[in-house]
Amino acid sequence: MDKRIEKLQGRLIVSCQALPEEPLHSSFIMGKMAVAALEGGAAGIRANTKEDILEIKNNVNIPIIGIVKRDYEDSMVYITPTMKEIDELMEVGPEIIALDATSSIRPGNLKLTNFYHQIRRKYPNQLLMADCSTVEEAVYADELGFDFIGTTLVGYTQQSKGDKIEEDDFAILRKILNKVSNKVIAEGNINTPEKAKRVKELGVFSLVVGSAITRPQLITKAFAEKLDY
Repeated sequence: MDKRIEKLQGRLIVSCQALPEEPLHSSFIMGKMAVAALEGGAAGIRANTKEDILEIKNNVNIPIIGIVKRDYEDSMVYITPTMKEIDELMEVGPEIIALDATSSIRPGNLKLTNFYHQIRRKYPNQLLMADCSTVEEAVYADELGFDFIGTTLVGYTQQSKGDKIEEDDFAILRKILNKVSNKVIAEGNINTPEKAKRVKELGVFSLVVGSAITRPQLITKAFAEKLDY
């Protein structure tokens, strides 16, 4: 395993993302957010779009998980859904590319198996992370050969509706860890340091925290709601 990727083991990856409708949407701001994350102890960054990734690379020298979020009319899949997004990411060279690896219908009705093998043929040395929403999807992605298995989409798909990764002491995550052979990256609603510590104890390779660190509007909302106004 690459020494840069080894440095992610047991450590925190911070997701630095802001969509166009969010107040911090800006490659410049995401670059500075990555600097702040690094200063706080982050070992890696997860980022959206080649523009943000390029800016982040200009500011920090730590591994990046790259994605492109894009909507297609014929599919609910929006995380790196087609080869177009893969090609865009390869222009800026993130260490890992993450993509939706759920059972949801892909754009053009392309099956995950076919898409995975297309990527491997075109970019055989690129590390790939499977963003999954169920235990079954994680097992399938593992069998396909994804380098990393992620819990990113638990609760965000029709097939995982109502599920929460942190429920019952991270039961879904524990099942995945017991059933897959490749490295697991925990992601999704790990919104306290205590949860992060517990996830590490369960034996994941690494973990991603996003909104609880990098979306101040959501952090503020949580405080305001507690004050009941």
